[in-house]
Amino acid sequence: MARRQTDTTTPIEAEGSAEQQFLRLMSHEMRTPLNGVIGMLGLLQRTRLDGAQRAYLETARSSAEHLLGLVNDLLDYARLEAGKLEFDSQPVDLESMVRGVAELLSPKAHDKGLEIAWSVAPEAVDVLADEGRLRQVLFNLAGNAVKFTESGGVHIAIQRRGGTAAKPRLAFIVDDTGPGVPAEARERIFEEFGHVDASDASRFGGAGLGLAVVRKLADAMDGTVTVADRPDGPGARFRFEAAFPAVGGAKRGKPLAGHAVRVISPDPFVRAAAAAQVVASGGIVADDARIALIDHAARETGFGLAARPADTRAIVLLKPSERDLIARYRSAGFQGYLIKPLRRASLAERVLAAAGAWQISRPGPPPAPPPDDDRVVPGRFAGTRVLLVEDNPVGALLASTLLKREGCAVETAASGHEALDAMKRARYDLVFMDMRMPGMDGPTAARRLRERGDGTPIVALTANAFAEDRKACLEAGMNDHLIKPLELESLRASLTRWTNRTERAKVAVG
Repeated sequence: MARRQTDTTTPIEAEGSAEQQFLRLMSHEMRTPLNGVIGMLGLLQRTRLDGAQRAYLETARSSAEHLLGLVNDLLDYARLEAGKLEFDSQPVDLESMVRGVAELLSPKAHDKGLEIAWSVAPEAVDVLADEGRLRQVLFNLAGNAVKFTESGGVHIAIQRRGGTAAKPRLAFIVDDTGPGVPAEARERIFEEFGHVDASDASRFGGAGLGLAVVRKLADAMDGTVTVADRPDGPGARFRFEAAFPAVGGAKRGKPLAGHAVRVISPDPFVRAAAAAQVVASGGIVADDARIALIDHAARETGFGLAARPADTRAIVLLKPSERDLIARYRSAGFQGYLIKPLRRASLAERVLAAAGAWQISRPGPPPAPPPDDDRVVPGRFAGTRVLLVEDNPVGALLASTLLKREGCAVETAASGHEALDAMKRARYDLVFMDMRMPGMDGPTAARRLRERGDGTPIVALTANAFAEDRKACLEAGMNDHLIKPLELESLRASLTRWTNRTERAKVAVG
C-alpha cells in the first residue's frame, strides 16, 4: 500500500489529531438525528397521503436533505482545512468507480427528468490512487451538474490525456446541459462559499463548499480542476486532470470484437455513452448494424413503445422506473433490455445474446439468457435471515422496516455484545452493523466474529462518508458499507450482492 501525506495547512500535529477526532464525533452526532428524520420521512412517503400531505412531506424531506448537505459540506471542508490529507493508493477500477457515481446520482437525475450516462475510454487504464478521494471529486462535480441542470442530462467520462505508459495523465470530465458558468465566475465558484451569483444559495441550496473541496483535493493530487463551456452545445464542462501510476496486469475484455451495433436515442449523452461502451468492448458503431440499442425515449408520439427497425435485433434502453415496460417490449419482438445508466458488461452480454453468438462460439444448445438487472428485479429476499445491529431506535426502526418490506426475516441487536451472542445461537445470511455503538462498536464486533471463524457477510452502517470509516470497515473484516440514511435502492443492491439465496442459513443446533 502506497501512502503519502499532503499538508494543506501547518497546525501542530497533536492539535490536528484532536480536530480530526472532534470532527468525526460531531459528524456522527449531527448526522445521526438528521438521518433518522430523512429515513422516517421516506417511510411516510410510501404510505397513502392526500395531495396536501404529500406536498408538506416533500417540502420537509427536501429541507432535511438540504440541511444534511450543508452539514456534509461543512464537515468535509473543515477536515481538509484541519491539516493533513492522507492518501492510500490502491488499484482503482475506473469503470466500477464512475459507474457507481452515476448510479448513485441516477435516482435524483431521473426524478428531475434528466438522463445521466458514463463512459471510460479504452486507453484510460486503471491506476493506483486513493479511490475514495477520486470518487469524492467525481461525485461533487457530477452532483453539482445534476443540481443546476433543469433539462437534458449529465455525462461523466474518463479519458486519457497524455502522460507516460508508467504514469498516464487522466481527465475526469463532467458535461451538463445546464445554464453554464459565465467566464467571470469560473474562478469564484471554486472558492469557499462561492456561487455563480448570490441567488444560487437560496434557489438551489448548498453552502458553496462542494467545488471548494474539489479544488483542494485536486491540488493535493498535483492536479488541476477547471470549468468551461461544453464544446457540443449549451451547458458546462468541468474537468479534473492528474497523473497517476498505471496498474499493470489484465486489460479490460473486448467481448464485442467483430460485432456492429446501432445506437438510437434522442439524447446526445445516452448516444455518446452507449457508443463509447460498445467501442470499449471491442465493437463498432454503425447505422446499418443488425443489432440496435433503442432508447425508450425515442418513441415518436411520447406514448406507447419505441419502434423496432425491420430486420433488426433490438434491445430497449429503459430507466428503472420504466421496468413495467419490459414484458411489453419483449412481446413486441425486442430481444432484451438494458437499464440506464448503462453498464458496459451488461451491454456486452445483451448484444452477444441478441447476436446469437453462442451459435458461432460453441456447439450445442444456447446458454441461459443474461440475468435480469438488479435495479429492476423486485424484492426476492423472502426468508433471507438478517441480523440488524443498531443501537439507535429510530435507525433500527427504519432499517428493519425497509428490510421486512423486502421479505427479510429480521432480528435485532443493540450492541456488539448482543450481536456476538445472537450469532452463537443462530446463523444469518447477512449482518447489517452500525459502526458506532456503546460498549462494543461495530469494527470490534466484526473482528471478534472473524477471529472465531464466522464468515457471514457483514455490511457496515455509517453516518459518515469519511475515507477513514470505509477503511476501518474493511480492516475489521467487514465486507461492505452503506451510508445513512438508508435508501431502498442501495439496500436492495447490498442484499443482492451479499446474500446467497441458494443456501439459506439455518438455525444453529447446540
